Amino acid sequence: MSQKNSANLSNIGAVGPKILRRYAQYLQLERSYTPNTVDAYMKDLQKLLNYYSDMGIDFRQVTLEELDRFAGTLYDIGIQPRSIARILSGVRSFYRFLLMEKEIDADPTELLESPRIGKHLPEVLSLEEIDAIIAATSPTKPEGTRDRAIIEMLYSCGLRVSELCNLHMSELYLEEGYIRVRGKGRKERLVPIGEEAIRRLRQWFVVRQDIQAKPGEEDFVFISPVRGRRLSRISIFVNIKAYAKAASITKDISPHTFRHSFATHLLEGGANLRAIQAMLGHESIATTEIYMHIGQQHLREAILNHHPRNLRKG
Repeated sequence: MSQKNSANLSNIGAVGPKILRRYAQYLQLERSYTPNTVDAYMKDLQKLLNYYSDMGIDFRQVTLEELDRFAGTLYDIGIQPRSIARILSGVRSFYRFLLMEKEIDADPTELLESPRIGKHLPEVLSLEEIDAIIAATSPTKPEGTRDRAIIEMLYSCGLRVSELCNLHMSELYLEEGYIRVRGKGRKERLVPIGEEAIRRLRQWFVVRQDIQAKPGEEDFVFISPVRGRRLSRISIFVNIKAYAKAASITKDISPHTFRHSFATHLLEGGANLRAIQAMLGHESIATTEIYMHIGQQHLREAILNHHPRNLRKG
């Protein structure tokens, strides 16, 4: 077994390492998969095992309904249908192995459906494409400095554009590395913020202090240098479209693209699925329940350890 696979298996811990080692050996020896393919299978399986471990569910006792919920969660955070289909294929393989080994009495994946590959989801940008869009802004203009911070916040924090537009100065806790976000239904959550986003924000604050904000608009983070008012969703949408065009990116880009890229890159980097859900503030999970199981420090560690900005710096 490759060193990569051994490293993955050492992280499984309490959810049956012996079974998982046997499964990895089965893939490599009986299915004749290459070490890279085995590693990919085990990484995808880790997502499922972490998800149910956080929920306190034994992976041997998982039902079809719970597997459908797991698949729905992958879709909700913006994972492409093709990637979801690949992950679910690996899940089916694992449960067929468990049935063959008599670890379970019935295969819960027998009726598990994969998404249609043709279903459209927002595009996902590479880190290089995001850097190209940021580079298309003008750092010598107040709008350019502001928009660099906006793009970095959308990508590094996974914010909805409406959340970004309504972000207040009083909701930033940069020394602690968090921001307080008011999401759908005015539900609040704490979101970790990385060093690159903090750096871009502070560059904007140097410019912002010379802008005269309109009465009632003083506490909004992102305002127009000309009108002194908070930005609208439409203006951010138009600006990002223009920057993407200037960067010669042909993908269909919107502010939401950065949110999907945030979730996809964290998941691909190995971040905990429920931690990603908590940071996105997805409605299908009760915020208090997530924080009870995961905790704020765990969310911050997920950003620091798995976000491409921090990985590249490391």
